[in-house]
Order: sequence, then C-alpha cells, then structure tokens
Amino acid sequence: MAPFFRKLRNSLITKLLISVAGIMLVCLCIWGYLNYQYLQQKAMDDLAVNMDRLSNTIRLGTHYAMMLNSRDDIQQIINNVARQNDIENVRIYNKAGEIKYSNRSEEVDRQTNIKAEACDICHNVDPPQVSVPLTERVRLLRSDQGYRMMGIISPVYNEPGCATDACHVHPADKRVLGALDLVVSLKDVDREAAVYQRNLILLAVGLFVGIAVMIVFIILRFVTAPVKRLIQGARCIESGDYGAAVQINQNDEMKALAQAINQMGQSIGEKTQALNRQRNQYQNLFGTVPCIITVQDRNYRIIEYNREFAERFKPQPGAFCYQAYKGRDTKCVVCPVEMTFEDGLPHYSEESALDKDGTMRHWIVRTSPIKDAEGNIVAAMEMNLDISERKQLEEKLVQSEKKYHAIFNNIPNPVFVLDPETWIILDCNASVDAVYGFQRGEVVGTSFLELFWERPDPVTAAGLKTATVIERAKHRDKDGLARFVTIRISPSAYGGVKVLLVTISDITKRLEAEQQLIQASKMATLGEMATGVAHELNQPLSVIKTASSFFMRKLRNKAPIAEDVLLTMSEEIDSHVQRATKIINHMRQFGRKSGPELVPVQVNDILRQAFDIFSQQLKVRGIEVEWEITSDLPMVMGDPGRLEQVFINLLINARDTIEEQMAAEPGHHRSHRIRLSTTRTDDRVVVSVCDTGTGIPDGIAERIFEPFFTTKKVGQGTGLGLSISYGIIKECNGRIYTRPNPQGGACFLIEFPIPPET
Repeated sequence: MAPFFRKLRNSLITKLLISVAGIMLVCLCIWGYLNYQYLQQKAMDDLAVNMDRLSNTIRLGTHYAMMLNSRDDIQQIINNVARQNDIENVRIYNKAGEIKYSNRSEEVDRQTNIKAEACDICHNVDPPQVSVPLTERVRLLRSDQGYRMMGIISPVYNEPGCATDACHVHPADKRVLGALDLVVSLKDVDREAAVYQRNLILLAVGLFVGIAVMIVFIILRFVTAPVKRLIQGARCIESGDYGAAVQINQNDEMKALAQAINQMGQSIGEKTQALNRQRNQYQNLFGTVPCIITVQDRNYRIIEYNREFAERFKPQPGAFCYQAYKGRDTKCVVCPVEMTFEDGLPHYSEESALDKDGTMRHWIVRTSPIKDAEGNIVAAMEMNLDISERKQLEEKLVQSEKKYHAIFNNIPNPVFVLDPETWIILDCNASVDAVYGFQRGEVVGTSFLELFWERPDPVTAAGLKTATVIERAKHRDKDGLARFVTIRISPSAYGGVKVLLVTISDITKRLEAEQQLIQASKMATLGEMATGVAHELNQPLSVIKTASSFFMRKLRNKAPIAEDVLLTMSEEIDSHVQRATKIINHMRQFGRKSGPELVPVQVNDILRQAFDIFSQQLKVRGIEVEWEITSDLPMVMGDPGRLEQVFINLLINARDTIEEQMAAEPGHHRSHRIRLSTTRTDDRVVVSVCDTGTGIPDGIAERIFEPFFTTKKVGQGTGLGLSISYGIIKECNGRIYTRPNPQGGACFLIEFPIPPET
C-alpha cells in the first residue's frame, strides 16, 4: 500500500491536480465570498431604500392628521401600517424624545434617552443635525428572539402650516419637530440569505468537483497518456532502439515534444552510428597506422600495441618496452615515457640503434599521457616513426645541395637569385665577378634594377616579372662600362621561398661583331650604290658645268648678263648644289657606324629615302616602280638607319633578280617592275617589296635568311644581306618573310607591331 501512495504522491497528475484544485478552490471561495457579500449588501441597501420609501409614505399619510392634530387618526394609521408582515415597530418621537405614537400602546408617552440609539443619529453633535444621509439613518438591531432587525429613522420637519396654525404653534426657528422610527424584521431576509449561501456553497462544491473531474480527464487524456508514451520512447532510446517513434495524435506541445524526441532519437542514432564508425576508424587507424604505437604502464610494461608493432617485434605477453624494442634488460638512460609520467607532458626525442639484422635504424619518438576521469596519469602512449629512409634522403640531399652549389658557382654565366617582390638580390654565383666585376658581398642585398644602365620605372619593372627572356638589355658593370646582356627569368624555389632565378648571357662581344658585320654590309651596299650615286651627281654637275661655261664665255667676251638670267642661273646652280650635298650627306649618314636605338619612325619616309638613292639606277635599267602607300600610317618603333639598310638590301635584291630575269630571257617584252606598298592590318604596319624577277625556288625558301647563304654567283654576293635584315627586323620586334608574287617573282613582307599608345 505504501508504494502505491508513494507513487501517487510522486505522480505528475497528483501534483497537477492538487495544484490546480487548490488554486481553483481558493478562487471559488474568494468568488463565493465576494459574491455573497455583494448580494447581501445589495439586499440590505435595497431594503433600506424601501424602508425609507415606506417611512416617507407613513409620514405623508399622517401629515394631514398631524395638521388637524387628530391623534386618533395618526394612531390608527400607525396601527394599520404595523399590521404588515415583517414590520416590528412604528414610532413617532417628539423633539424631547418622548414616544407620542407607536403600534405598541405600552410605549406611548414613554420618555427615551435623547442620546439613545435612534436619536443619537442626529444628536451626536451639538446642535443636532437637521439633514442626515440615508446610510447614517439606518441601524441594525437584534430582537429578543435573536433575529436581526433593521431600523430607519426619518425626521419630521417643521412646515409653515405648523408654525401659523392656531391649534398648536411651533416656533418657526425649529426645523425638526420629531422623528418617525420604522423597525423591520430581517428574519425572512436572513433566511433567504442563508438559503442563497447554502446554494452558493453547493454550486461552488459542484463546480469544484466538476472542474476537478474534467481536469483529471484532461490530464489523463492529454498529459499522462502522452507523457507515458514519451517516457516509453525515451526508454527505447536509452536501450538503443533509436528507430522507435513516439506517436501522439494531438496538435499541441506534446506532439511537438514527441517530434522533438523522435528527432532527437534519430539524431542520437545517426551520431551513435557516426561515433561507432569513427571508433572503428580509430581502431583501424591504431591498428594499421604505419608506425609503431604502444601503451605502457608506470613499470614500462606494454599493455597495448598496434599491428605494426606486433608484426615487427612479436612481443611476449607482459613484455617490457626496452626488451621488445632493443633487447635490453633495463630501461633506456633517456626515456621519454619516464619523463611523461613525471611531469604529465608530451615529450619528443630522436633515437638511433642497430636493428636485429645489423642495419642502423632511426626513430622519432613521441610520448603523451593517458589520464583517467580524475586526471591521474594511468598510462603513457609512445609512438615511434621510422625515419631511416628520411635520414638516408637527407644525406643524399646534403650531397645534392653540395653538388648544386658547385654547379651554381661554376656556371660560366652570371646567375642571380631575386626576391620576386622587391628585386633584391638574395644570392649570386661567382661568374658575376667575371662579367660585372662585383664580388658576391657587394651585390647581395642590393636591387637587381641597379645593374641597368637606366633604372626601369615601376611600370617597366612590374612588366619584367612576367617576361621570360629580355633581349639586349643594357647593364652597367663595376667600372661604369656598358654591358649588353640577354636576361632569362624563371620562377623557382630557394630555401623553401619563391624566388626569381635570373640567368645572364653577356652578348656585348657578339653585338660588337654584329655591328662590324652590319657596317661591312653597309660598306658593301655603298659599293652597290656607287653607280646610282654617280648618276645622281652627274646631273647637278652638268648643270653647274653649263652655267659656269656660260658665265666664262660672257666674261671673256665682256658681254653683259641680264639680271633675270643671272638670277635664274644662280638659283639653278644653288638648287643642284643642295641636291648634290643632300646625296653626299645621305651616303655619309648611311655609312656611319651607329648602335641600335629604337625610336618612333614613319616607314613611308624611310622607304622613300632608300628609294631616292636607287631611283636613277632603276630608271636607267628600265625597271618601273609602283607605289601603293597608305598616307596615315601610325608610327612604329625602329632604328631609322638600320631600317633604311633593310629597304636598300631588298631593293638591291629586287634589282639583281630582275636583271637575272632580263638576262635569262633576252628580247622578251615582259614588264619589269618593283612594287612598293605600305598598309595597316589590325595592330601591325606591313611593308611589302615585290619584284617580277626570277623568284625564290621552293627548296631554298626556308634558308634565304641564313647567314652566308646566297643564290648569286661567286663574287656577286656575300649572303649576309637578308640575314642582317632578318636580325634588324627582329630587333624592332617585327617579322620578315617571303611569298611568291602572283605576277611572277617574289615578295618580301615586313610586319611591325604598333605600340599600344599609337
């Protein structure tokens, strides 16, 4: 029985019922009490109003008899009124407190104390009150039989008729002549109130019981039953049955709680599965990790180990670590496990020893403590990673680095290691001294950009990072002399840091040889130009000779010379002298030796300058020249003198091949033309020189730009013209190539890139 009451006492329904019932009982009691008090007070107030109305009726009923001083009529009226149920007493007091009229004859003419209960209402102050509110004129009495009574006293006021009447005169200054006292029994009222109170209590009890029953039903239906199912579902989750769902068919918080428990069970199940998988993975990792793992107690006895350790050492049960690892009888002098037990911290060490087969083995040893729930160290985990192969690789790497440094320092070309962001020289080889004259300590830590003849601006320096090869860069050596170099840049790693590896090729001597070769080619071209220059100078010399002969003849004959004739002939002499001077200066400028310098040039102007030298030669040989020039060509970057040399070489080749064609077909009336054209295509300017000569055979089209390759007879060509032209155009970042002329012969095309700002 006791367990039942204990269970009942600890039950949620009991707690809810007691709590709700207690609150409801208190609320019903307060409600009943307040309702009863309100209704009782209202009944008393209504009774007082009715009694006051009845008092006024009696007073008005006796008014006429009082005016006639008809005592019998007054008494009769009082007796008649007193016969009504519940009226206990009707009295009329005079101003002296004597009972003049009463339904009880024994009270008539009886003197009462003016301060008595009925009179004290008005006489509690001096002078007595004339007008008193109804609430103060009502009093409650207790009868001899014990039931309650209510009395109400109403003043009888002095009226003008009473003060002037001859029968009995009251002074006009007397406001109150007496009082009418009406006493009513409250027996029936109290009996009805008791019945109402009993009914109210019964109603409250009925409501309490009914609501309690409903609460019990609701709690059982909507709380206890779902809670039991929730408890059952929670126990299923506790037992590991995460798929058991709690079914609650009510759309309220219980259903939401059931869904939450179901979701929680599902989540716990998923996490449990994940934990199981993770545990299995950890067990597999522990067992299959490719390193040696052991767990040791304070006596260095192995209590757990992984598969690698088992397969490698085959330990006996209860073996000590130093026995299994190294075949020792005592622990190692420096033992990380011992230090871990002492301070509770992980420890690290590297160890080397001879393996069972006599080879030297190297290990990295790492230990960590294993603690219980109270934080006490109960074991130590030791992990050994075999780094024998890494040690061997490190030794090989050291040898490789020595070899690398040997190669790095003995490369005949200067090599710089640069910071890719700041261009600071991090390292360099010994060849820097041979080329630049700087010792390693003099350049390391300085900027690579300081080696340039003119330090590049930030934009140009940023562009260098994306370049792979920089041709013909102009550097400065320690003595301040210019060095032309080819720079090759490649990203690399140096000491684990990203760097730029810059290799320098000194091309100063090669460029000097090229300059000499180009100058020799110019001299050869000047020889080719001699005939044309002679023709060009012959005409102005003839004009000067004619003018001077005319002047001498006139002077010998002492004949006068007209001023206009003298002026005209002087102007002719001056213009032809200027023409001859221009030709001579052109040849002198063409033959001058100059270094490569790219500047903005207009190819139309250079093409015309080159043609001017050969115009007479071509005209004499009967070679026509067609021009197709685009007038608004943009400027391109090039060396004017060298470009003129390229155009002269192409004109000489066109002249020679047309002469070969003439010699091969004598008497043939085929037209002999050279077509010079310039145009723009997209981002390039194209210059073409086409001839109607013998053309270029297919077998040698790919070799015509090779040095010393020529199709001319011995003594007629060196084979350097097109090769030098190819190099000059390449210096201008252009392209020269050939293709057949549809009209017979060959076309040489030169493409120049248009600078971005053009």
